[in-house]
Amino acid sequence: MSRSFHVAVAGATGAVGVEMLKTLEKRNFPVKSLRLLASSRSAGKEVTFKGETLKVEEMTKDSFKGIDIALFSAGASRTREFGPAAVEAGAVVIDNSSAFRMDPTVPLVVPEVNPEDVKKHHGLIANPNCTTIIMLVALKPLHDLSPIRRIVVSTYQSASGAGALAMQELKDQAGAYLRGEKVEPKVLPHPYAFNLFSHNTTIGDNLYCEEEMKMVNETRKIMHDDRIAVCPTCVRVPVLRSHAESIVIEQERKVSVDEALAALAKAPGVKIVNDTARNYFPMPVDSTVMRLPLYFPVVDTNSLEAWRNSMSDRKPATISTRPGSPTRMTVSASSSGRRWMWKTEPSSLMMSSDSGILIMLFLFL
Repeated sequence: MSRSFHVAVAGATGAVGVEMLKTLEKRNFPVKSLRLLASSRSAGKEVTFKGETLKVEEMTKDSFKGIDIALFSAGASRTREFGPAAVEAGAVVIDNSSAFRMDPTVPLVVPEVNPEDVKKHHGLIANPNCTTIIMLVALKPLHDLSPIRRIVVSTYQSASGAGALAMQELKDQAGAYLRGEKVEPKVLPHPYAFNLFSHNTTIGDNLYCEEEMKMVNETRKIMHDDRIAVCPTCVRVPVLRSHAESIVIEQERKVSVDEALAALAKAPGVKIVNDTARNYFPMPVDSTVMRLPLYFPVVDTNSLEAWRNSMSDRKPATISTRPGSPTRMTVSASSSGRRWMWKTEPSSLMMSSDSGILIMLFLFL
C-alpha cells in the first residue's frame, strides 16, 4: 500500500501557497492530513482542498508536530525563523525562499536538472529563484551536450513574482491610468501599469541587484560548475503572470541545431513550438504549469533563438571594451539628455565565433 503524508503549507494564503495547494490537489498527492499556516493576519481564513473546508492557522514553532513534509513559501525571514523548528519536529522542509539557497549544507534542487542532490538533504531542501529554475530546465540538456561556459540573460518579470499584492497593484494602476487618475505606487517602488523598471531588489557594490546575483550564484551551485560565467539583467514588466527571458550561451564546442533540438525534444518539462506560418510563439496568456513551450528558429549556423513560457508562481545587453574584459552598458533617456551606467560583469567573459548559441528564451513564469 502506498504511503500517505502529513503535509503543512507555510504561507498558504499567498500567491505561491495557493498554487501549491492547487498542485497538490491536481496531482492527487497522497495527503493524509493538511495543515495550512500563515501569519496572524490570515489566521481563521477558510480554504477549500479536495472539497473539504480547512481553516488557516497562525504559524508558530509548535505548528509542525506530526508533519512529514512542510512546504514553505512565506519569505526568507519566516523560513529562517520557523524552518529549523519544522526540521527539529521531524518534517522535511522544502523552501521556496532565498533563506538557505546558498548554504553549502542545503541542496538547491530543480527536479529536471539535479534530482540526485535531494539525497544530500538534512531536513532542508531549497528551491532556486523562479528565473533560475526555468532557465536551467532548458539549458541542462544543452550543457549535457557540451559544457556551457557563458550565459548572458535578460529577464522580463511579471507581477506574480512579487506576490498577490503586486498583482493587485498592477490591476488597480491599470484601471486608474485608463481613467486618467494619478497612479500612486504602494507595493512596488515605481508606477507599474504601462511601465517597466529595473528589478525591485537592492543593488550591490558591483551594481548588480540581488535578483541578478541569484541567477549567477544559483546557476553555479545547481550545475556544480563555478566556471560558468553568468551576466544577468532583470527587469519588471507589467504582465500579471509569466516571466520572460532572452539568453545567449557559449559552449565548449559547437553544438549543431539538430543536436540541440533533439536534446530539447527529449527534455522533461520542455515543449518545442515553431509555428512560423502564423507567427505564433509562446505568450504569457498561454502559460501553463510544467509545460514549458520553447521556440527555436535558426538564426545562423551557430545560433538558435527561442521563446519559452512557464508560470512564475508554480514552476535581462553587453559590450566588450577589450578582449577578456567585457562590461555592461545601461542607457536611460531623461529630459536632460542620456545617462550612461557601466557595470563590470560578475565574471570575465569572452565571446567565441565557434561555439556560441544564441537563445532568446521567453520563460513565462
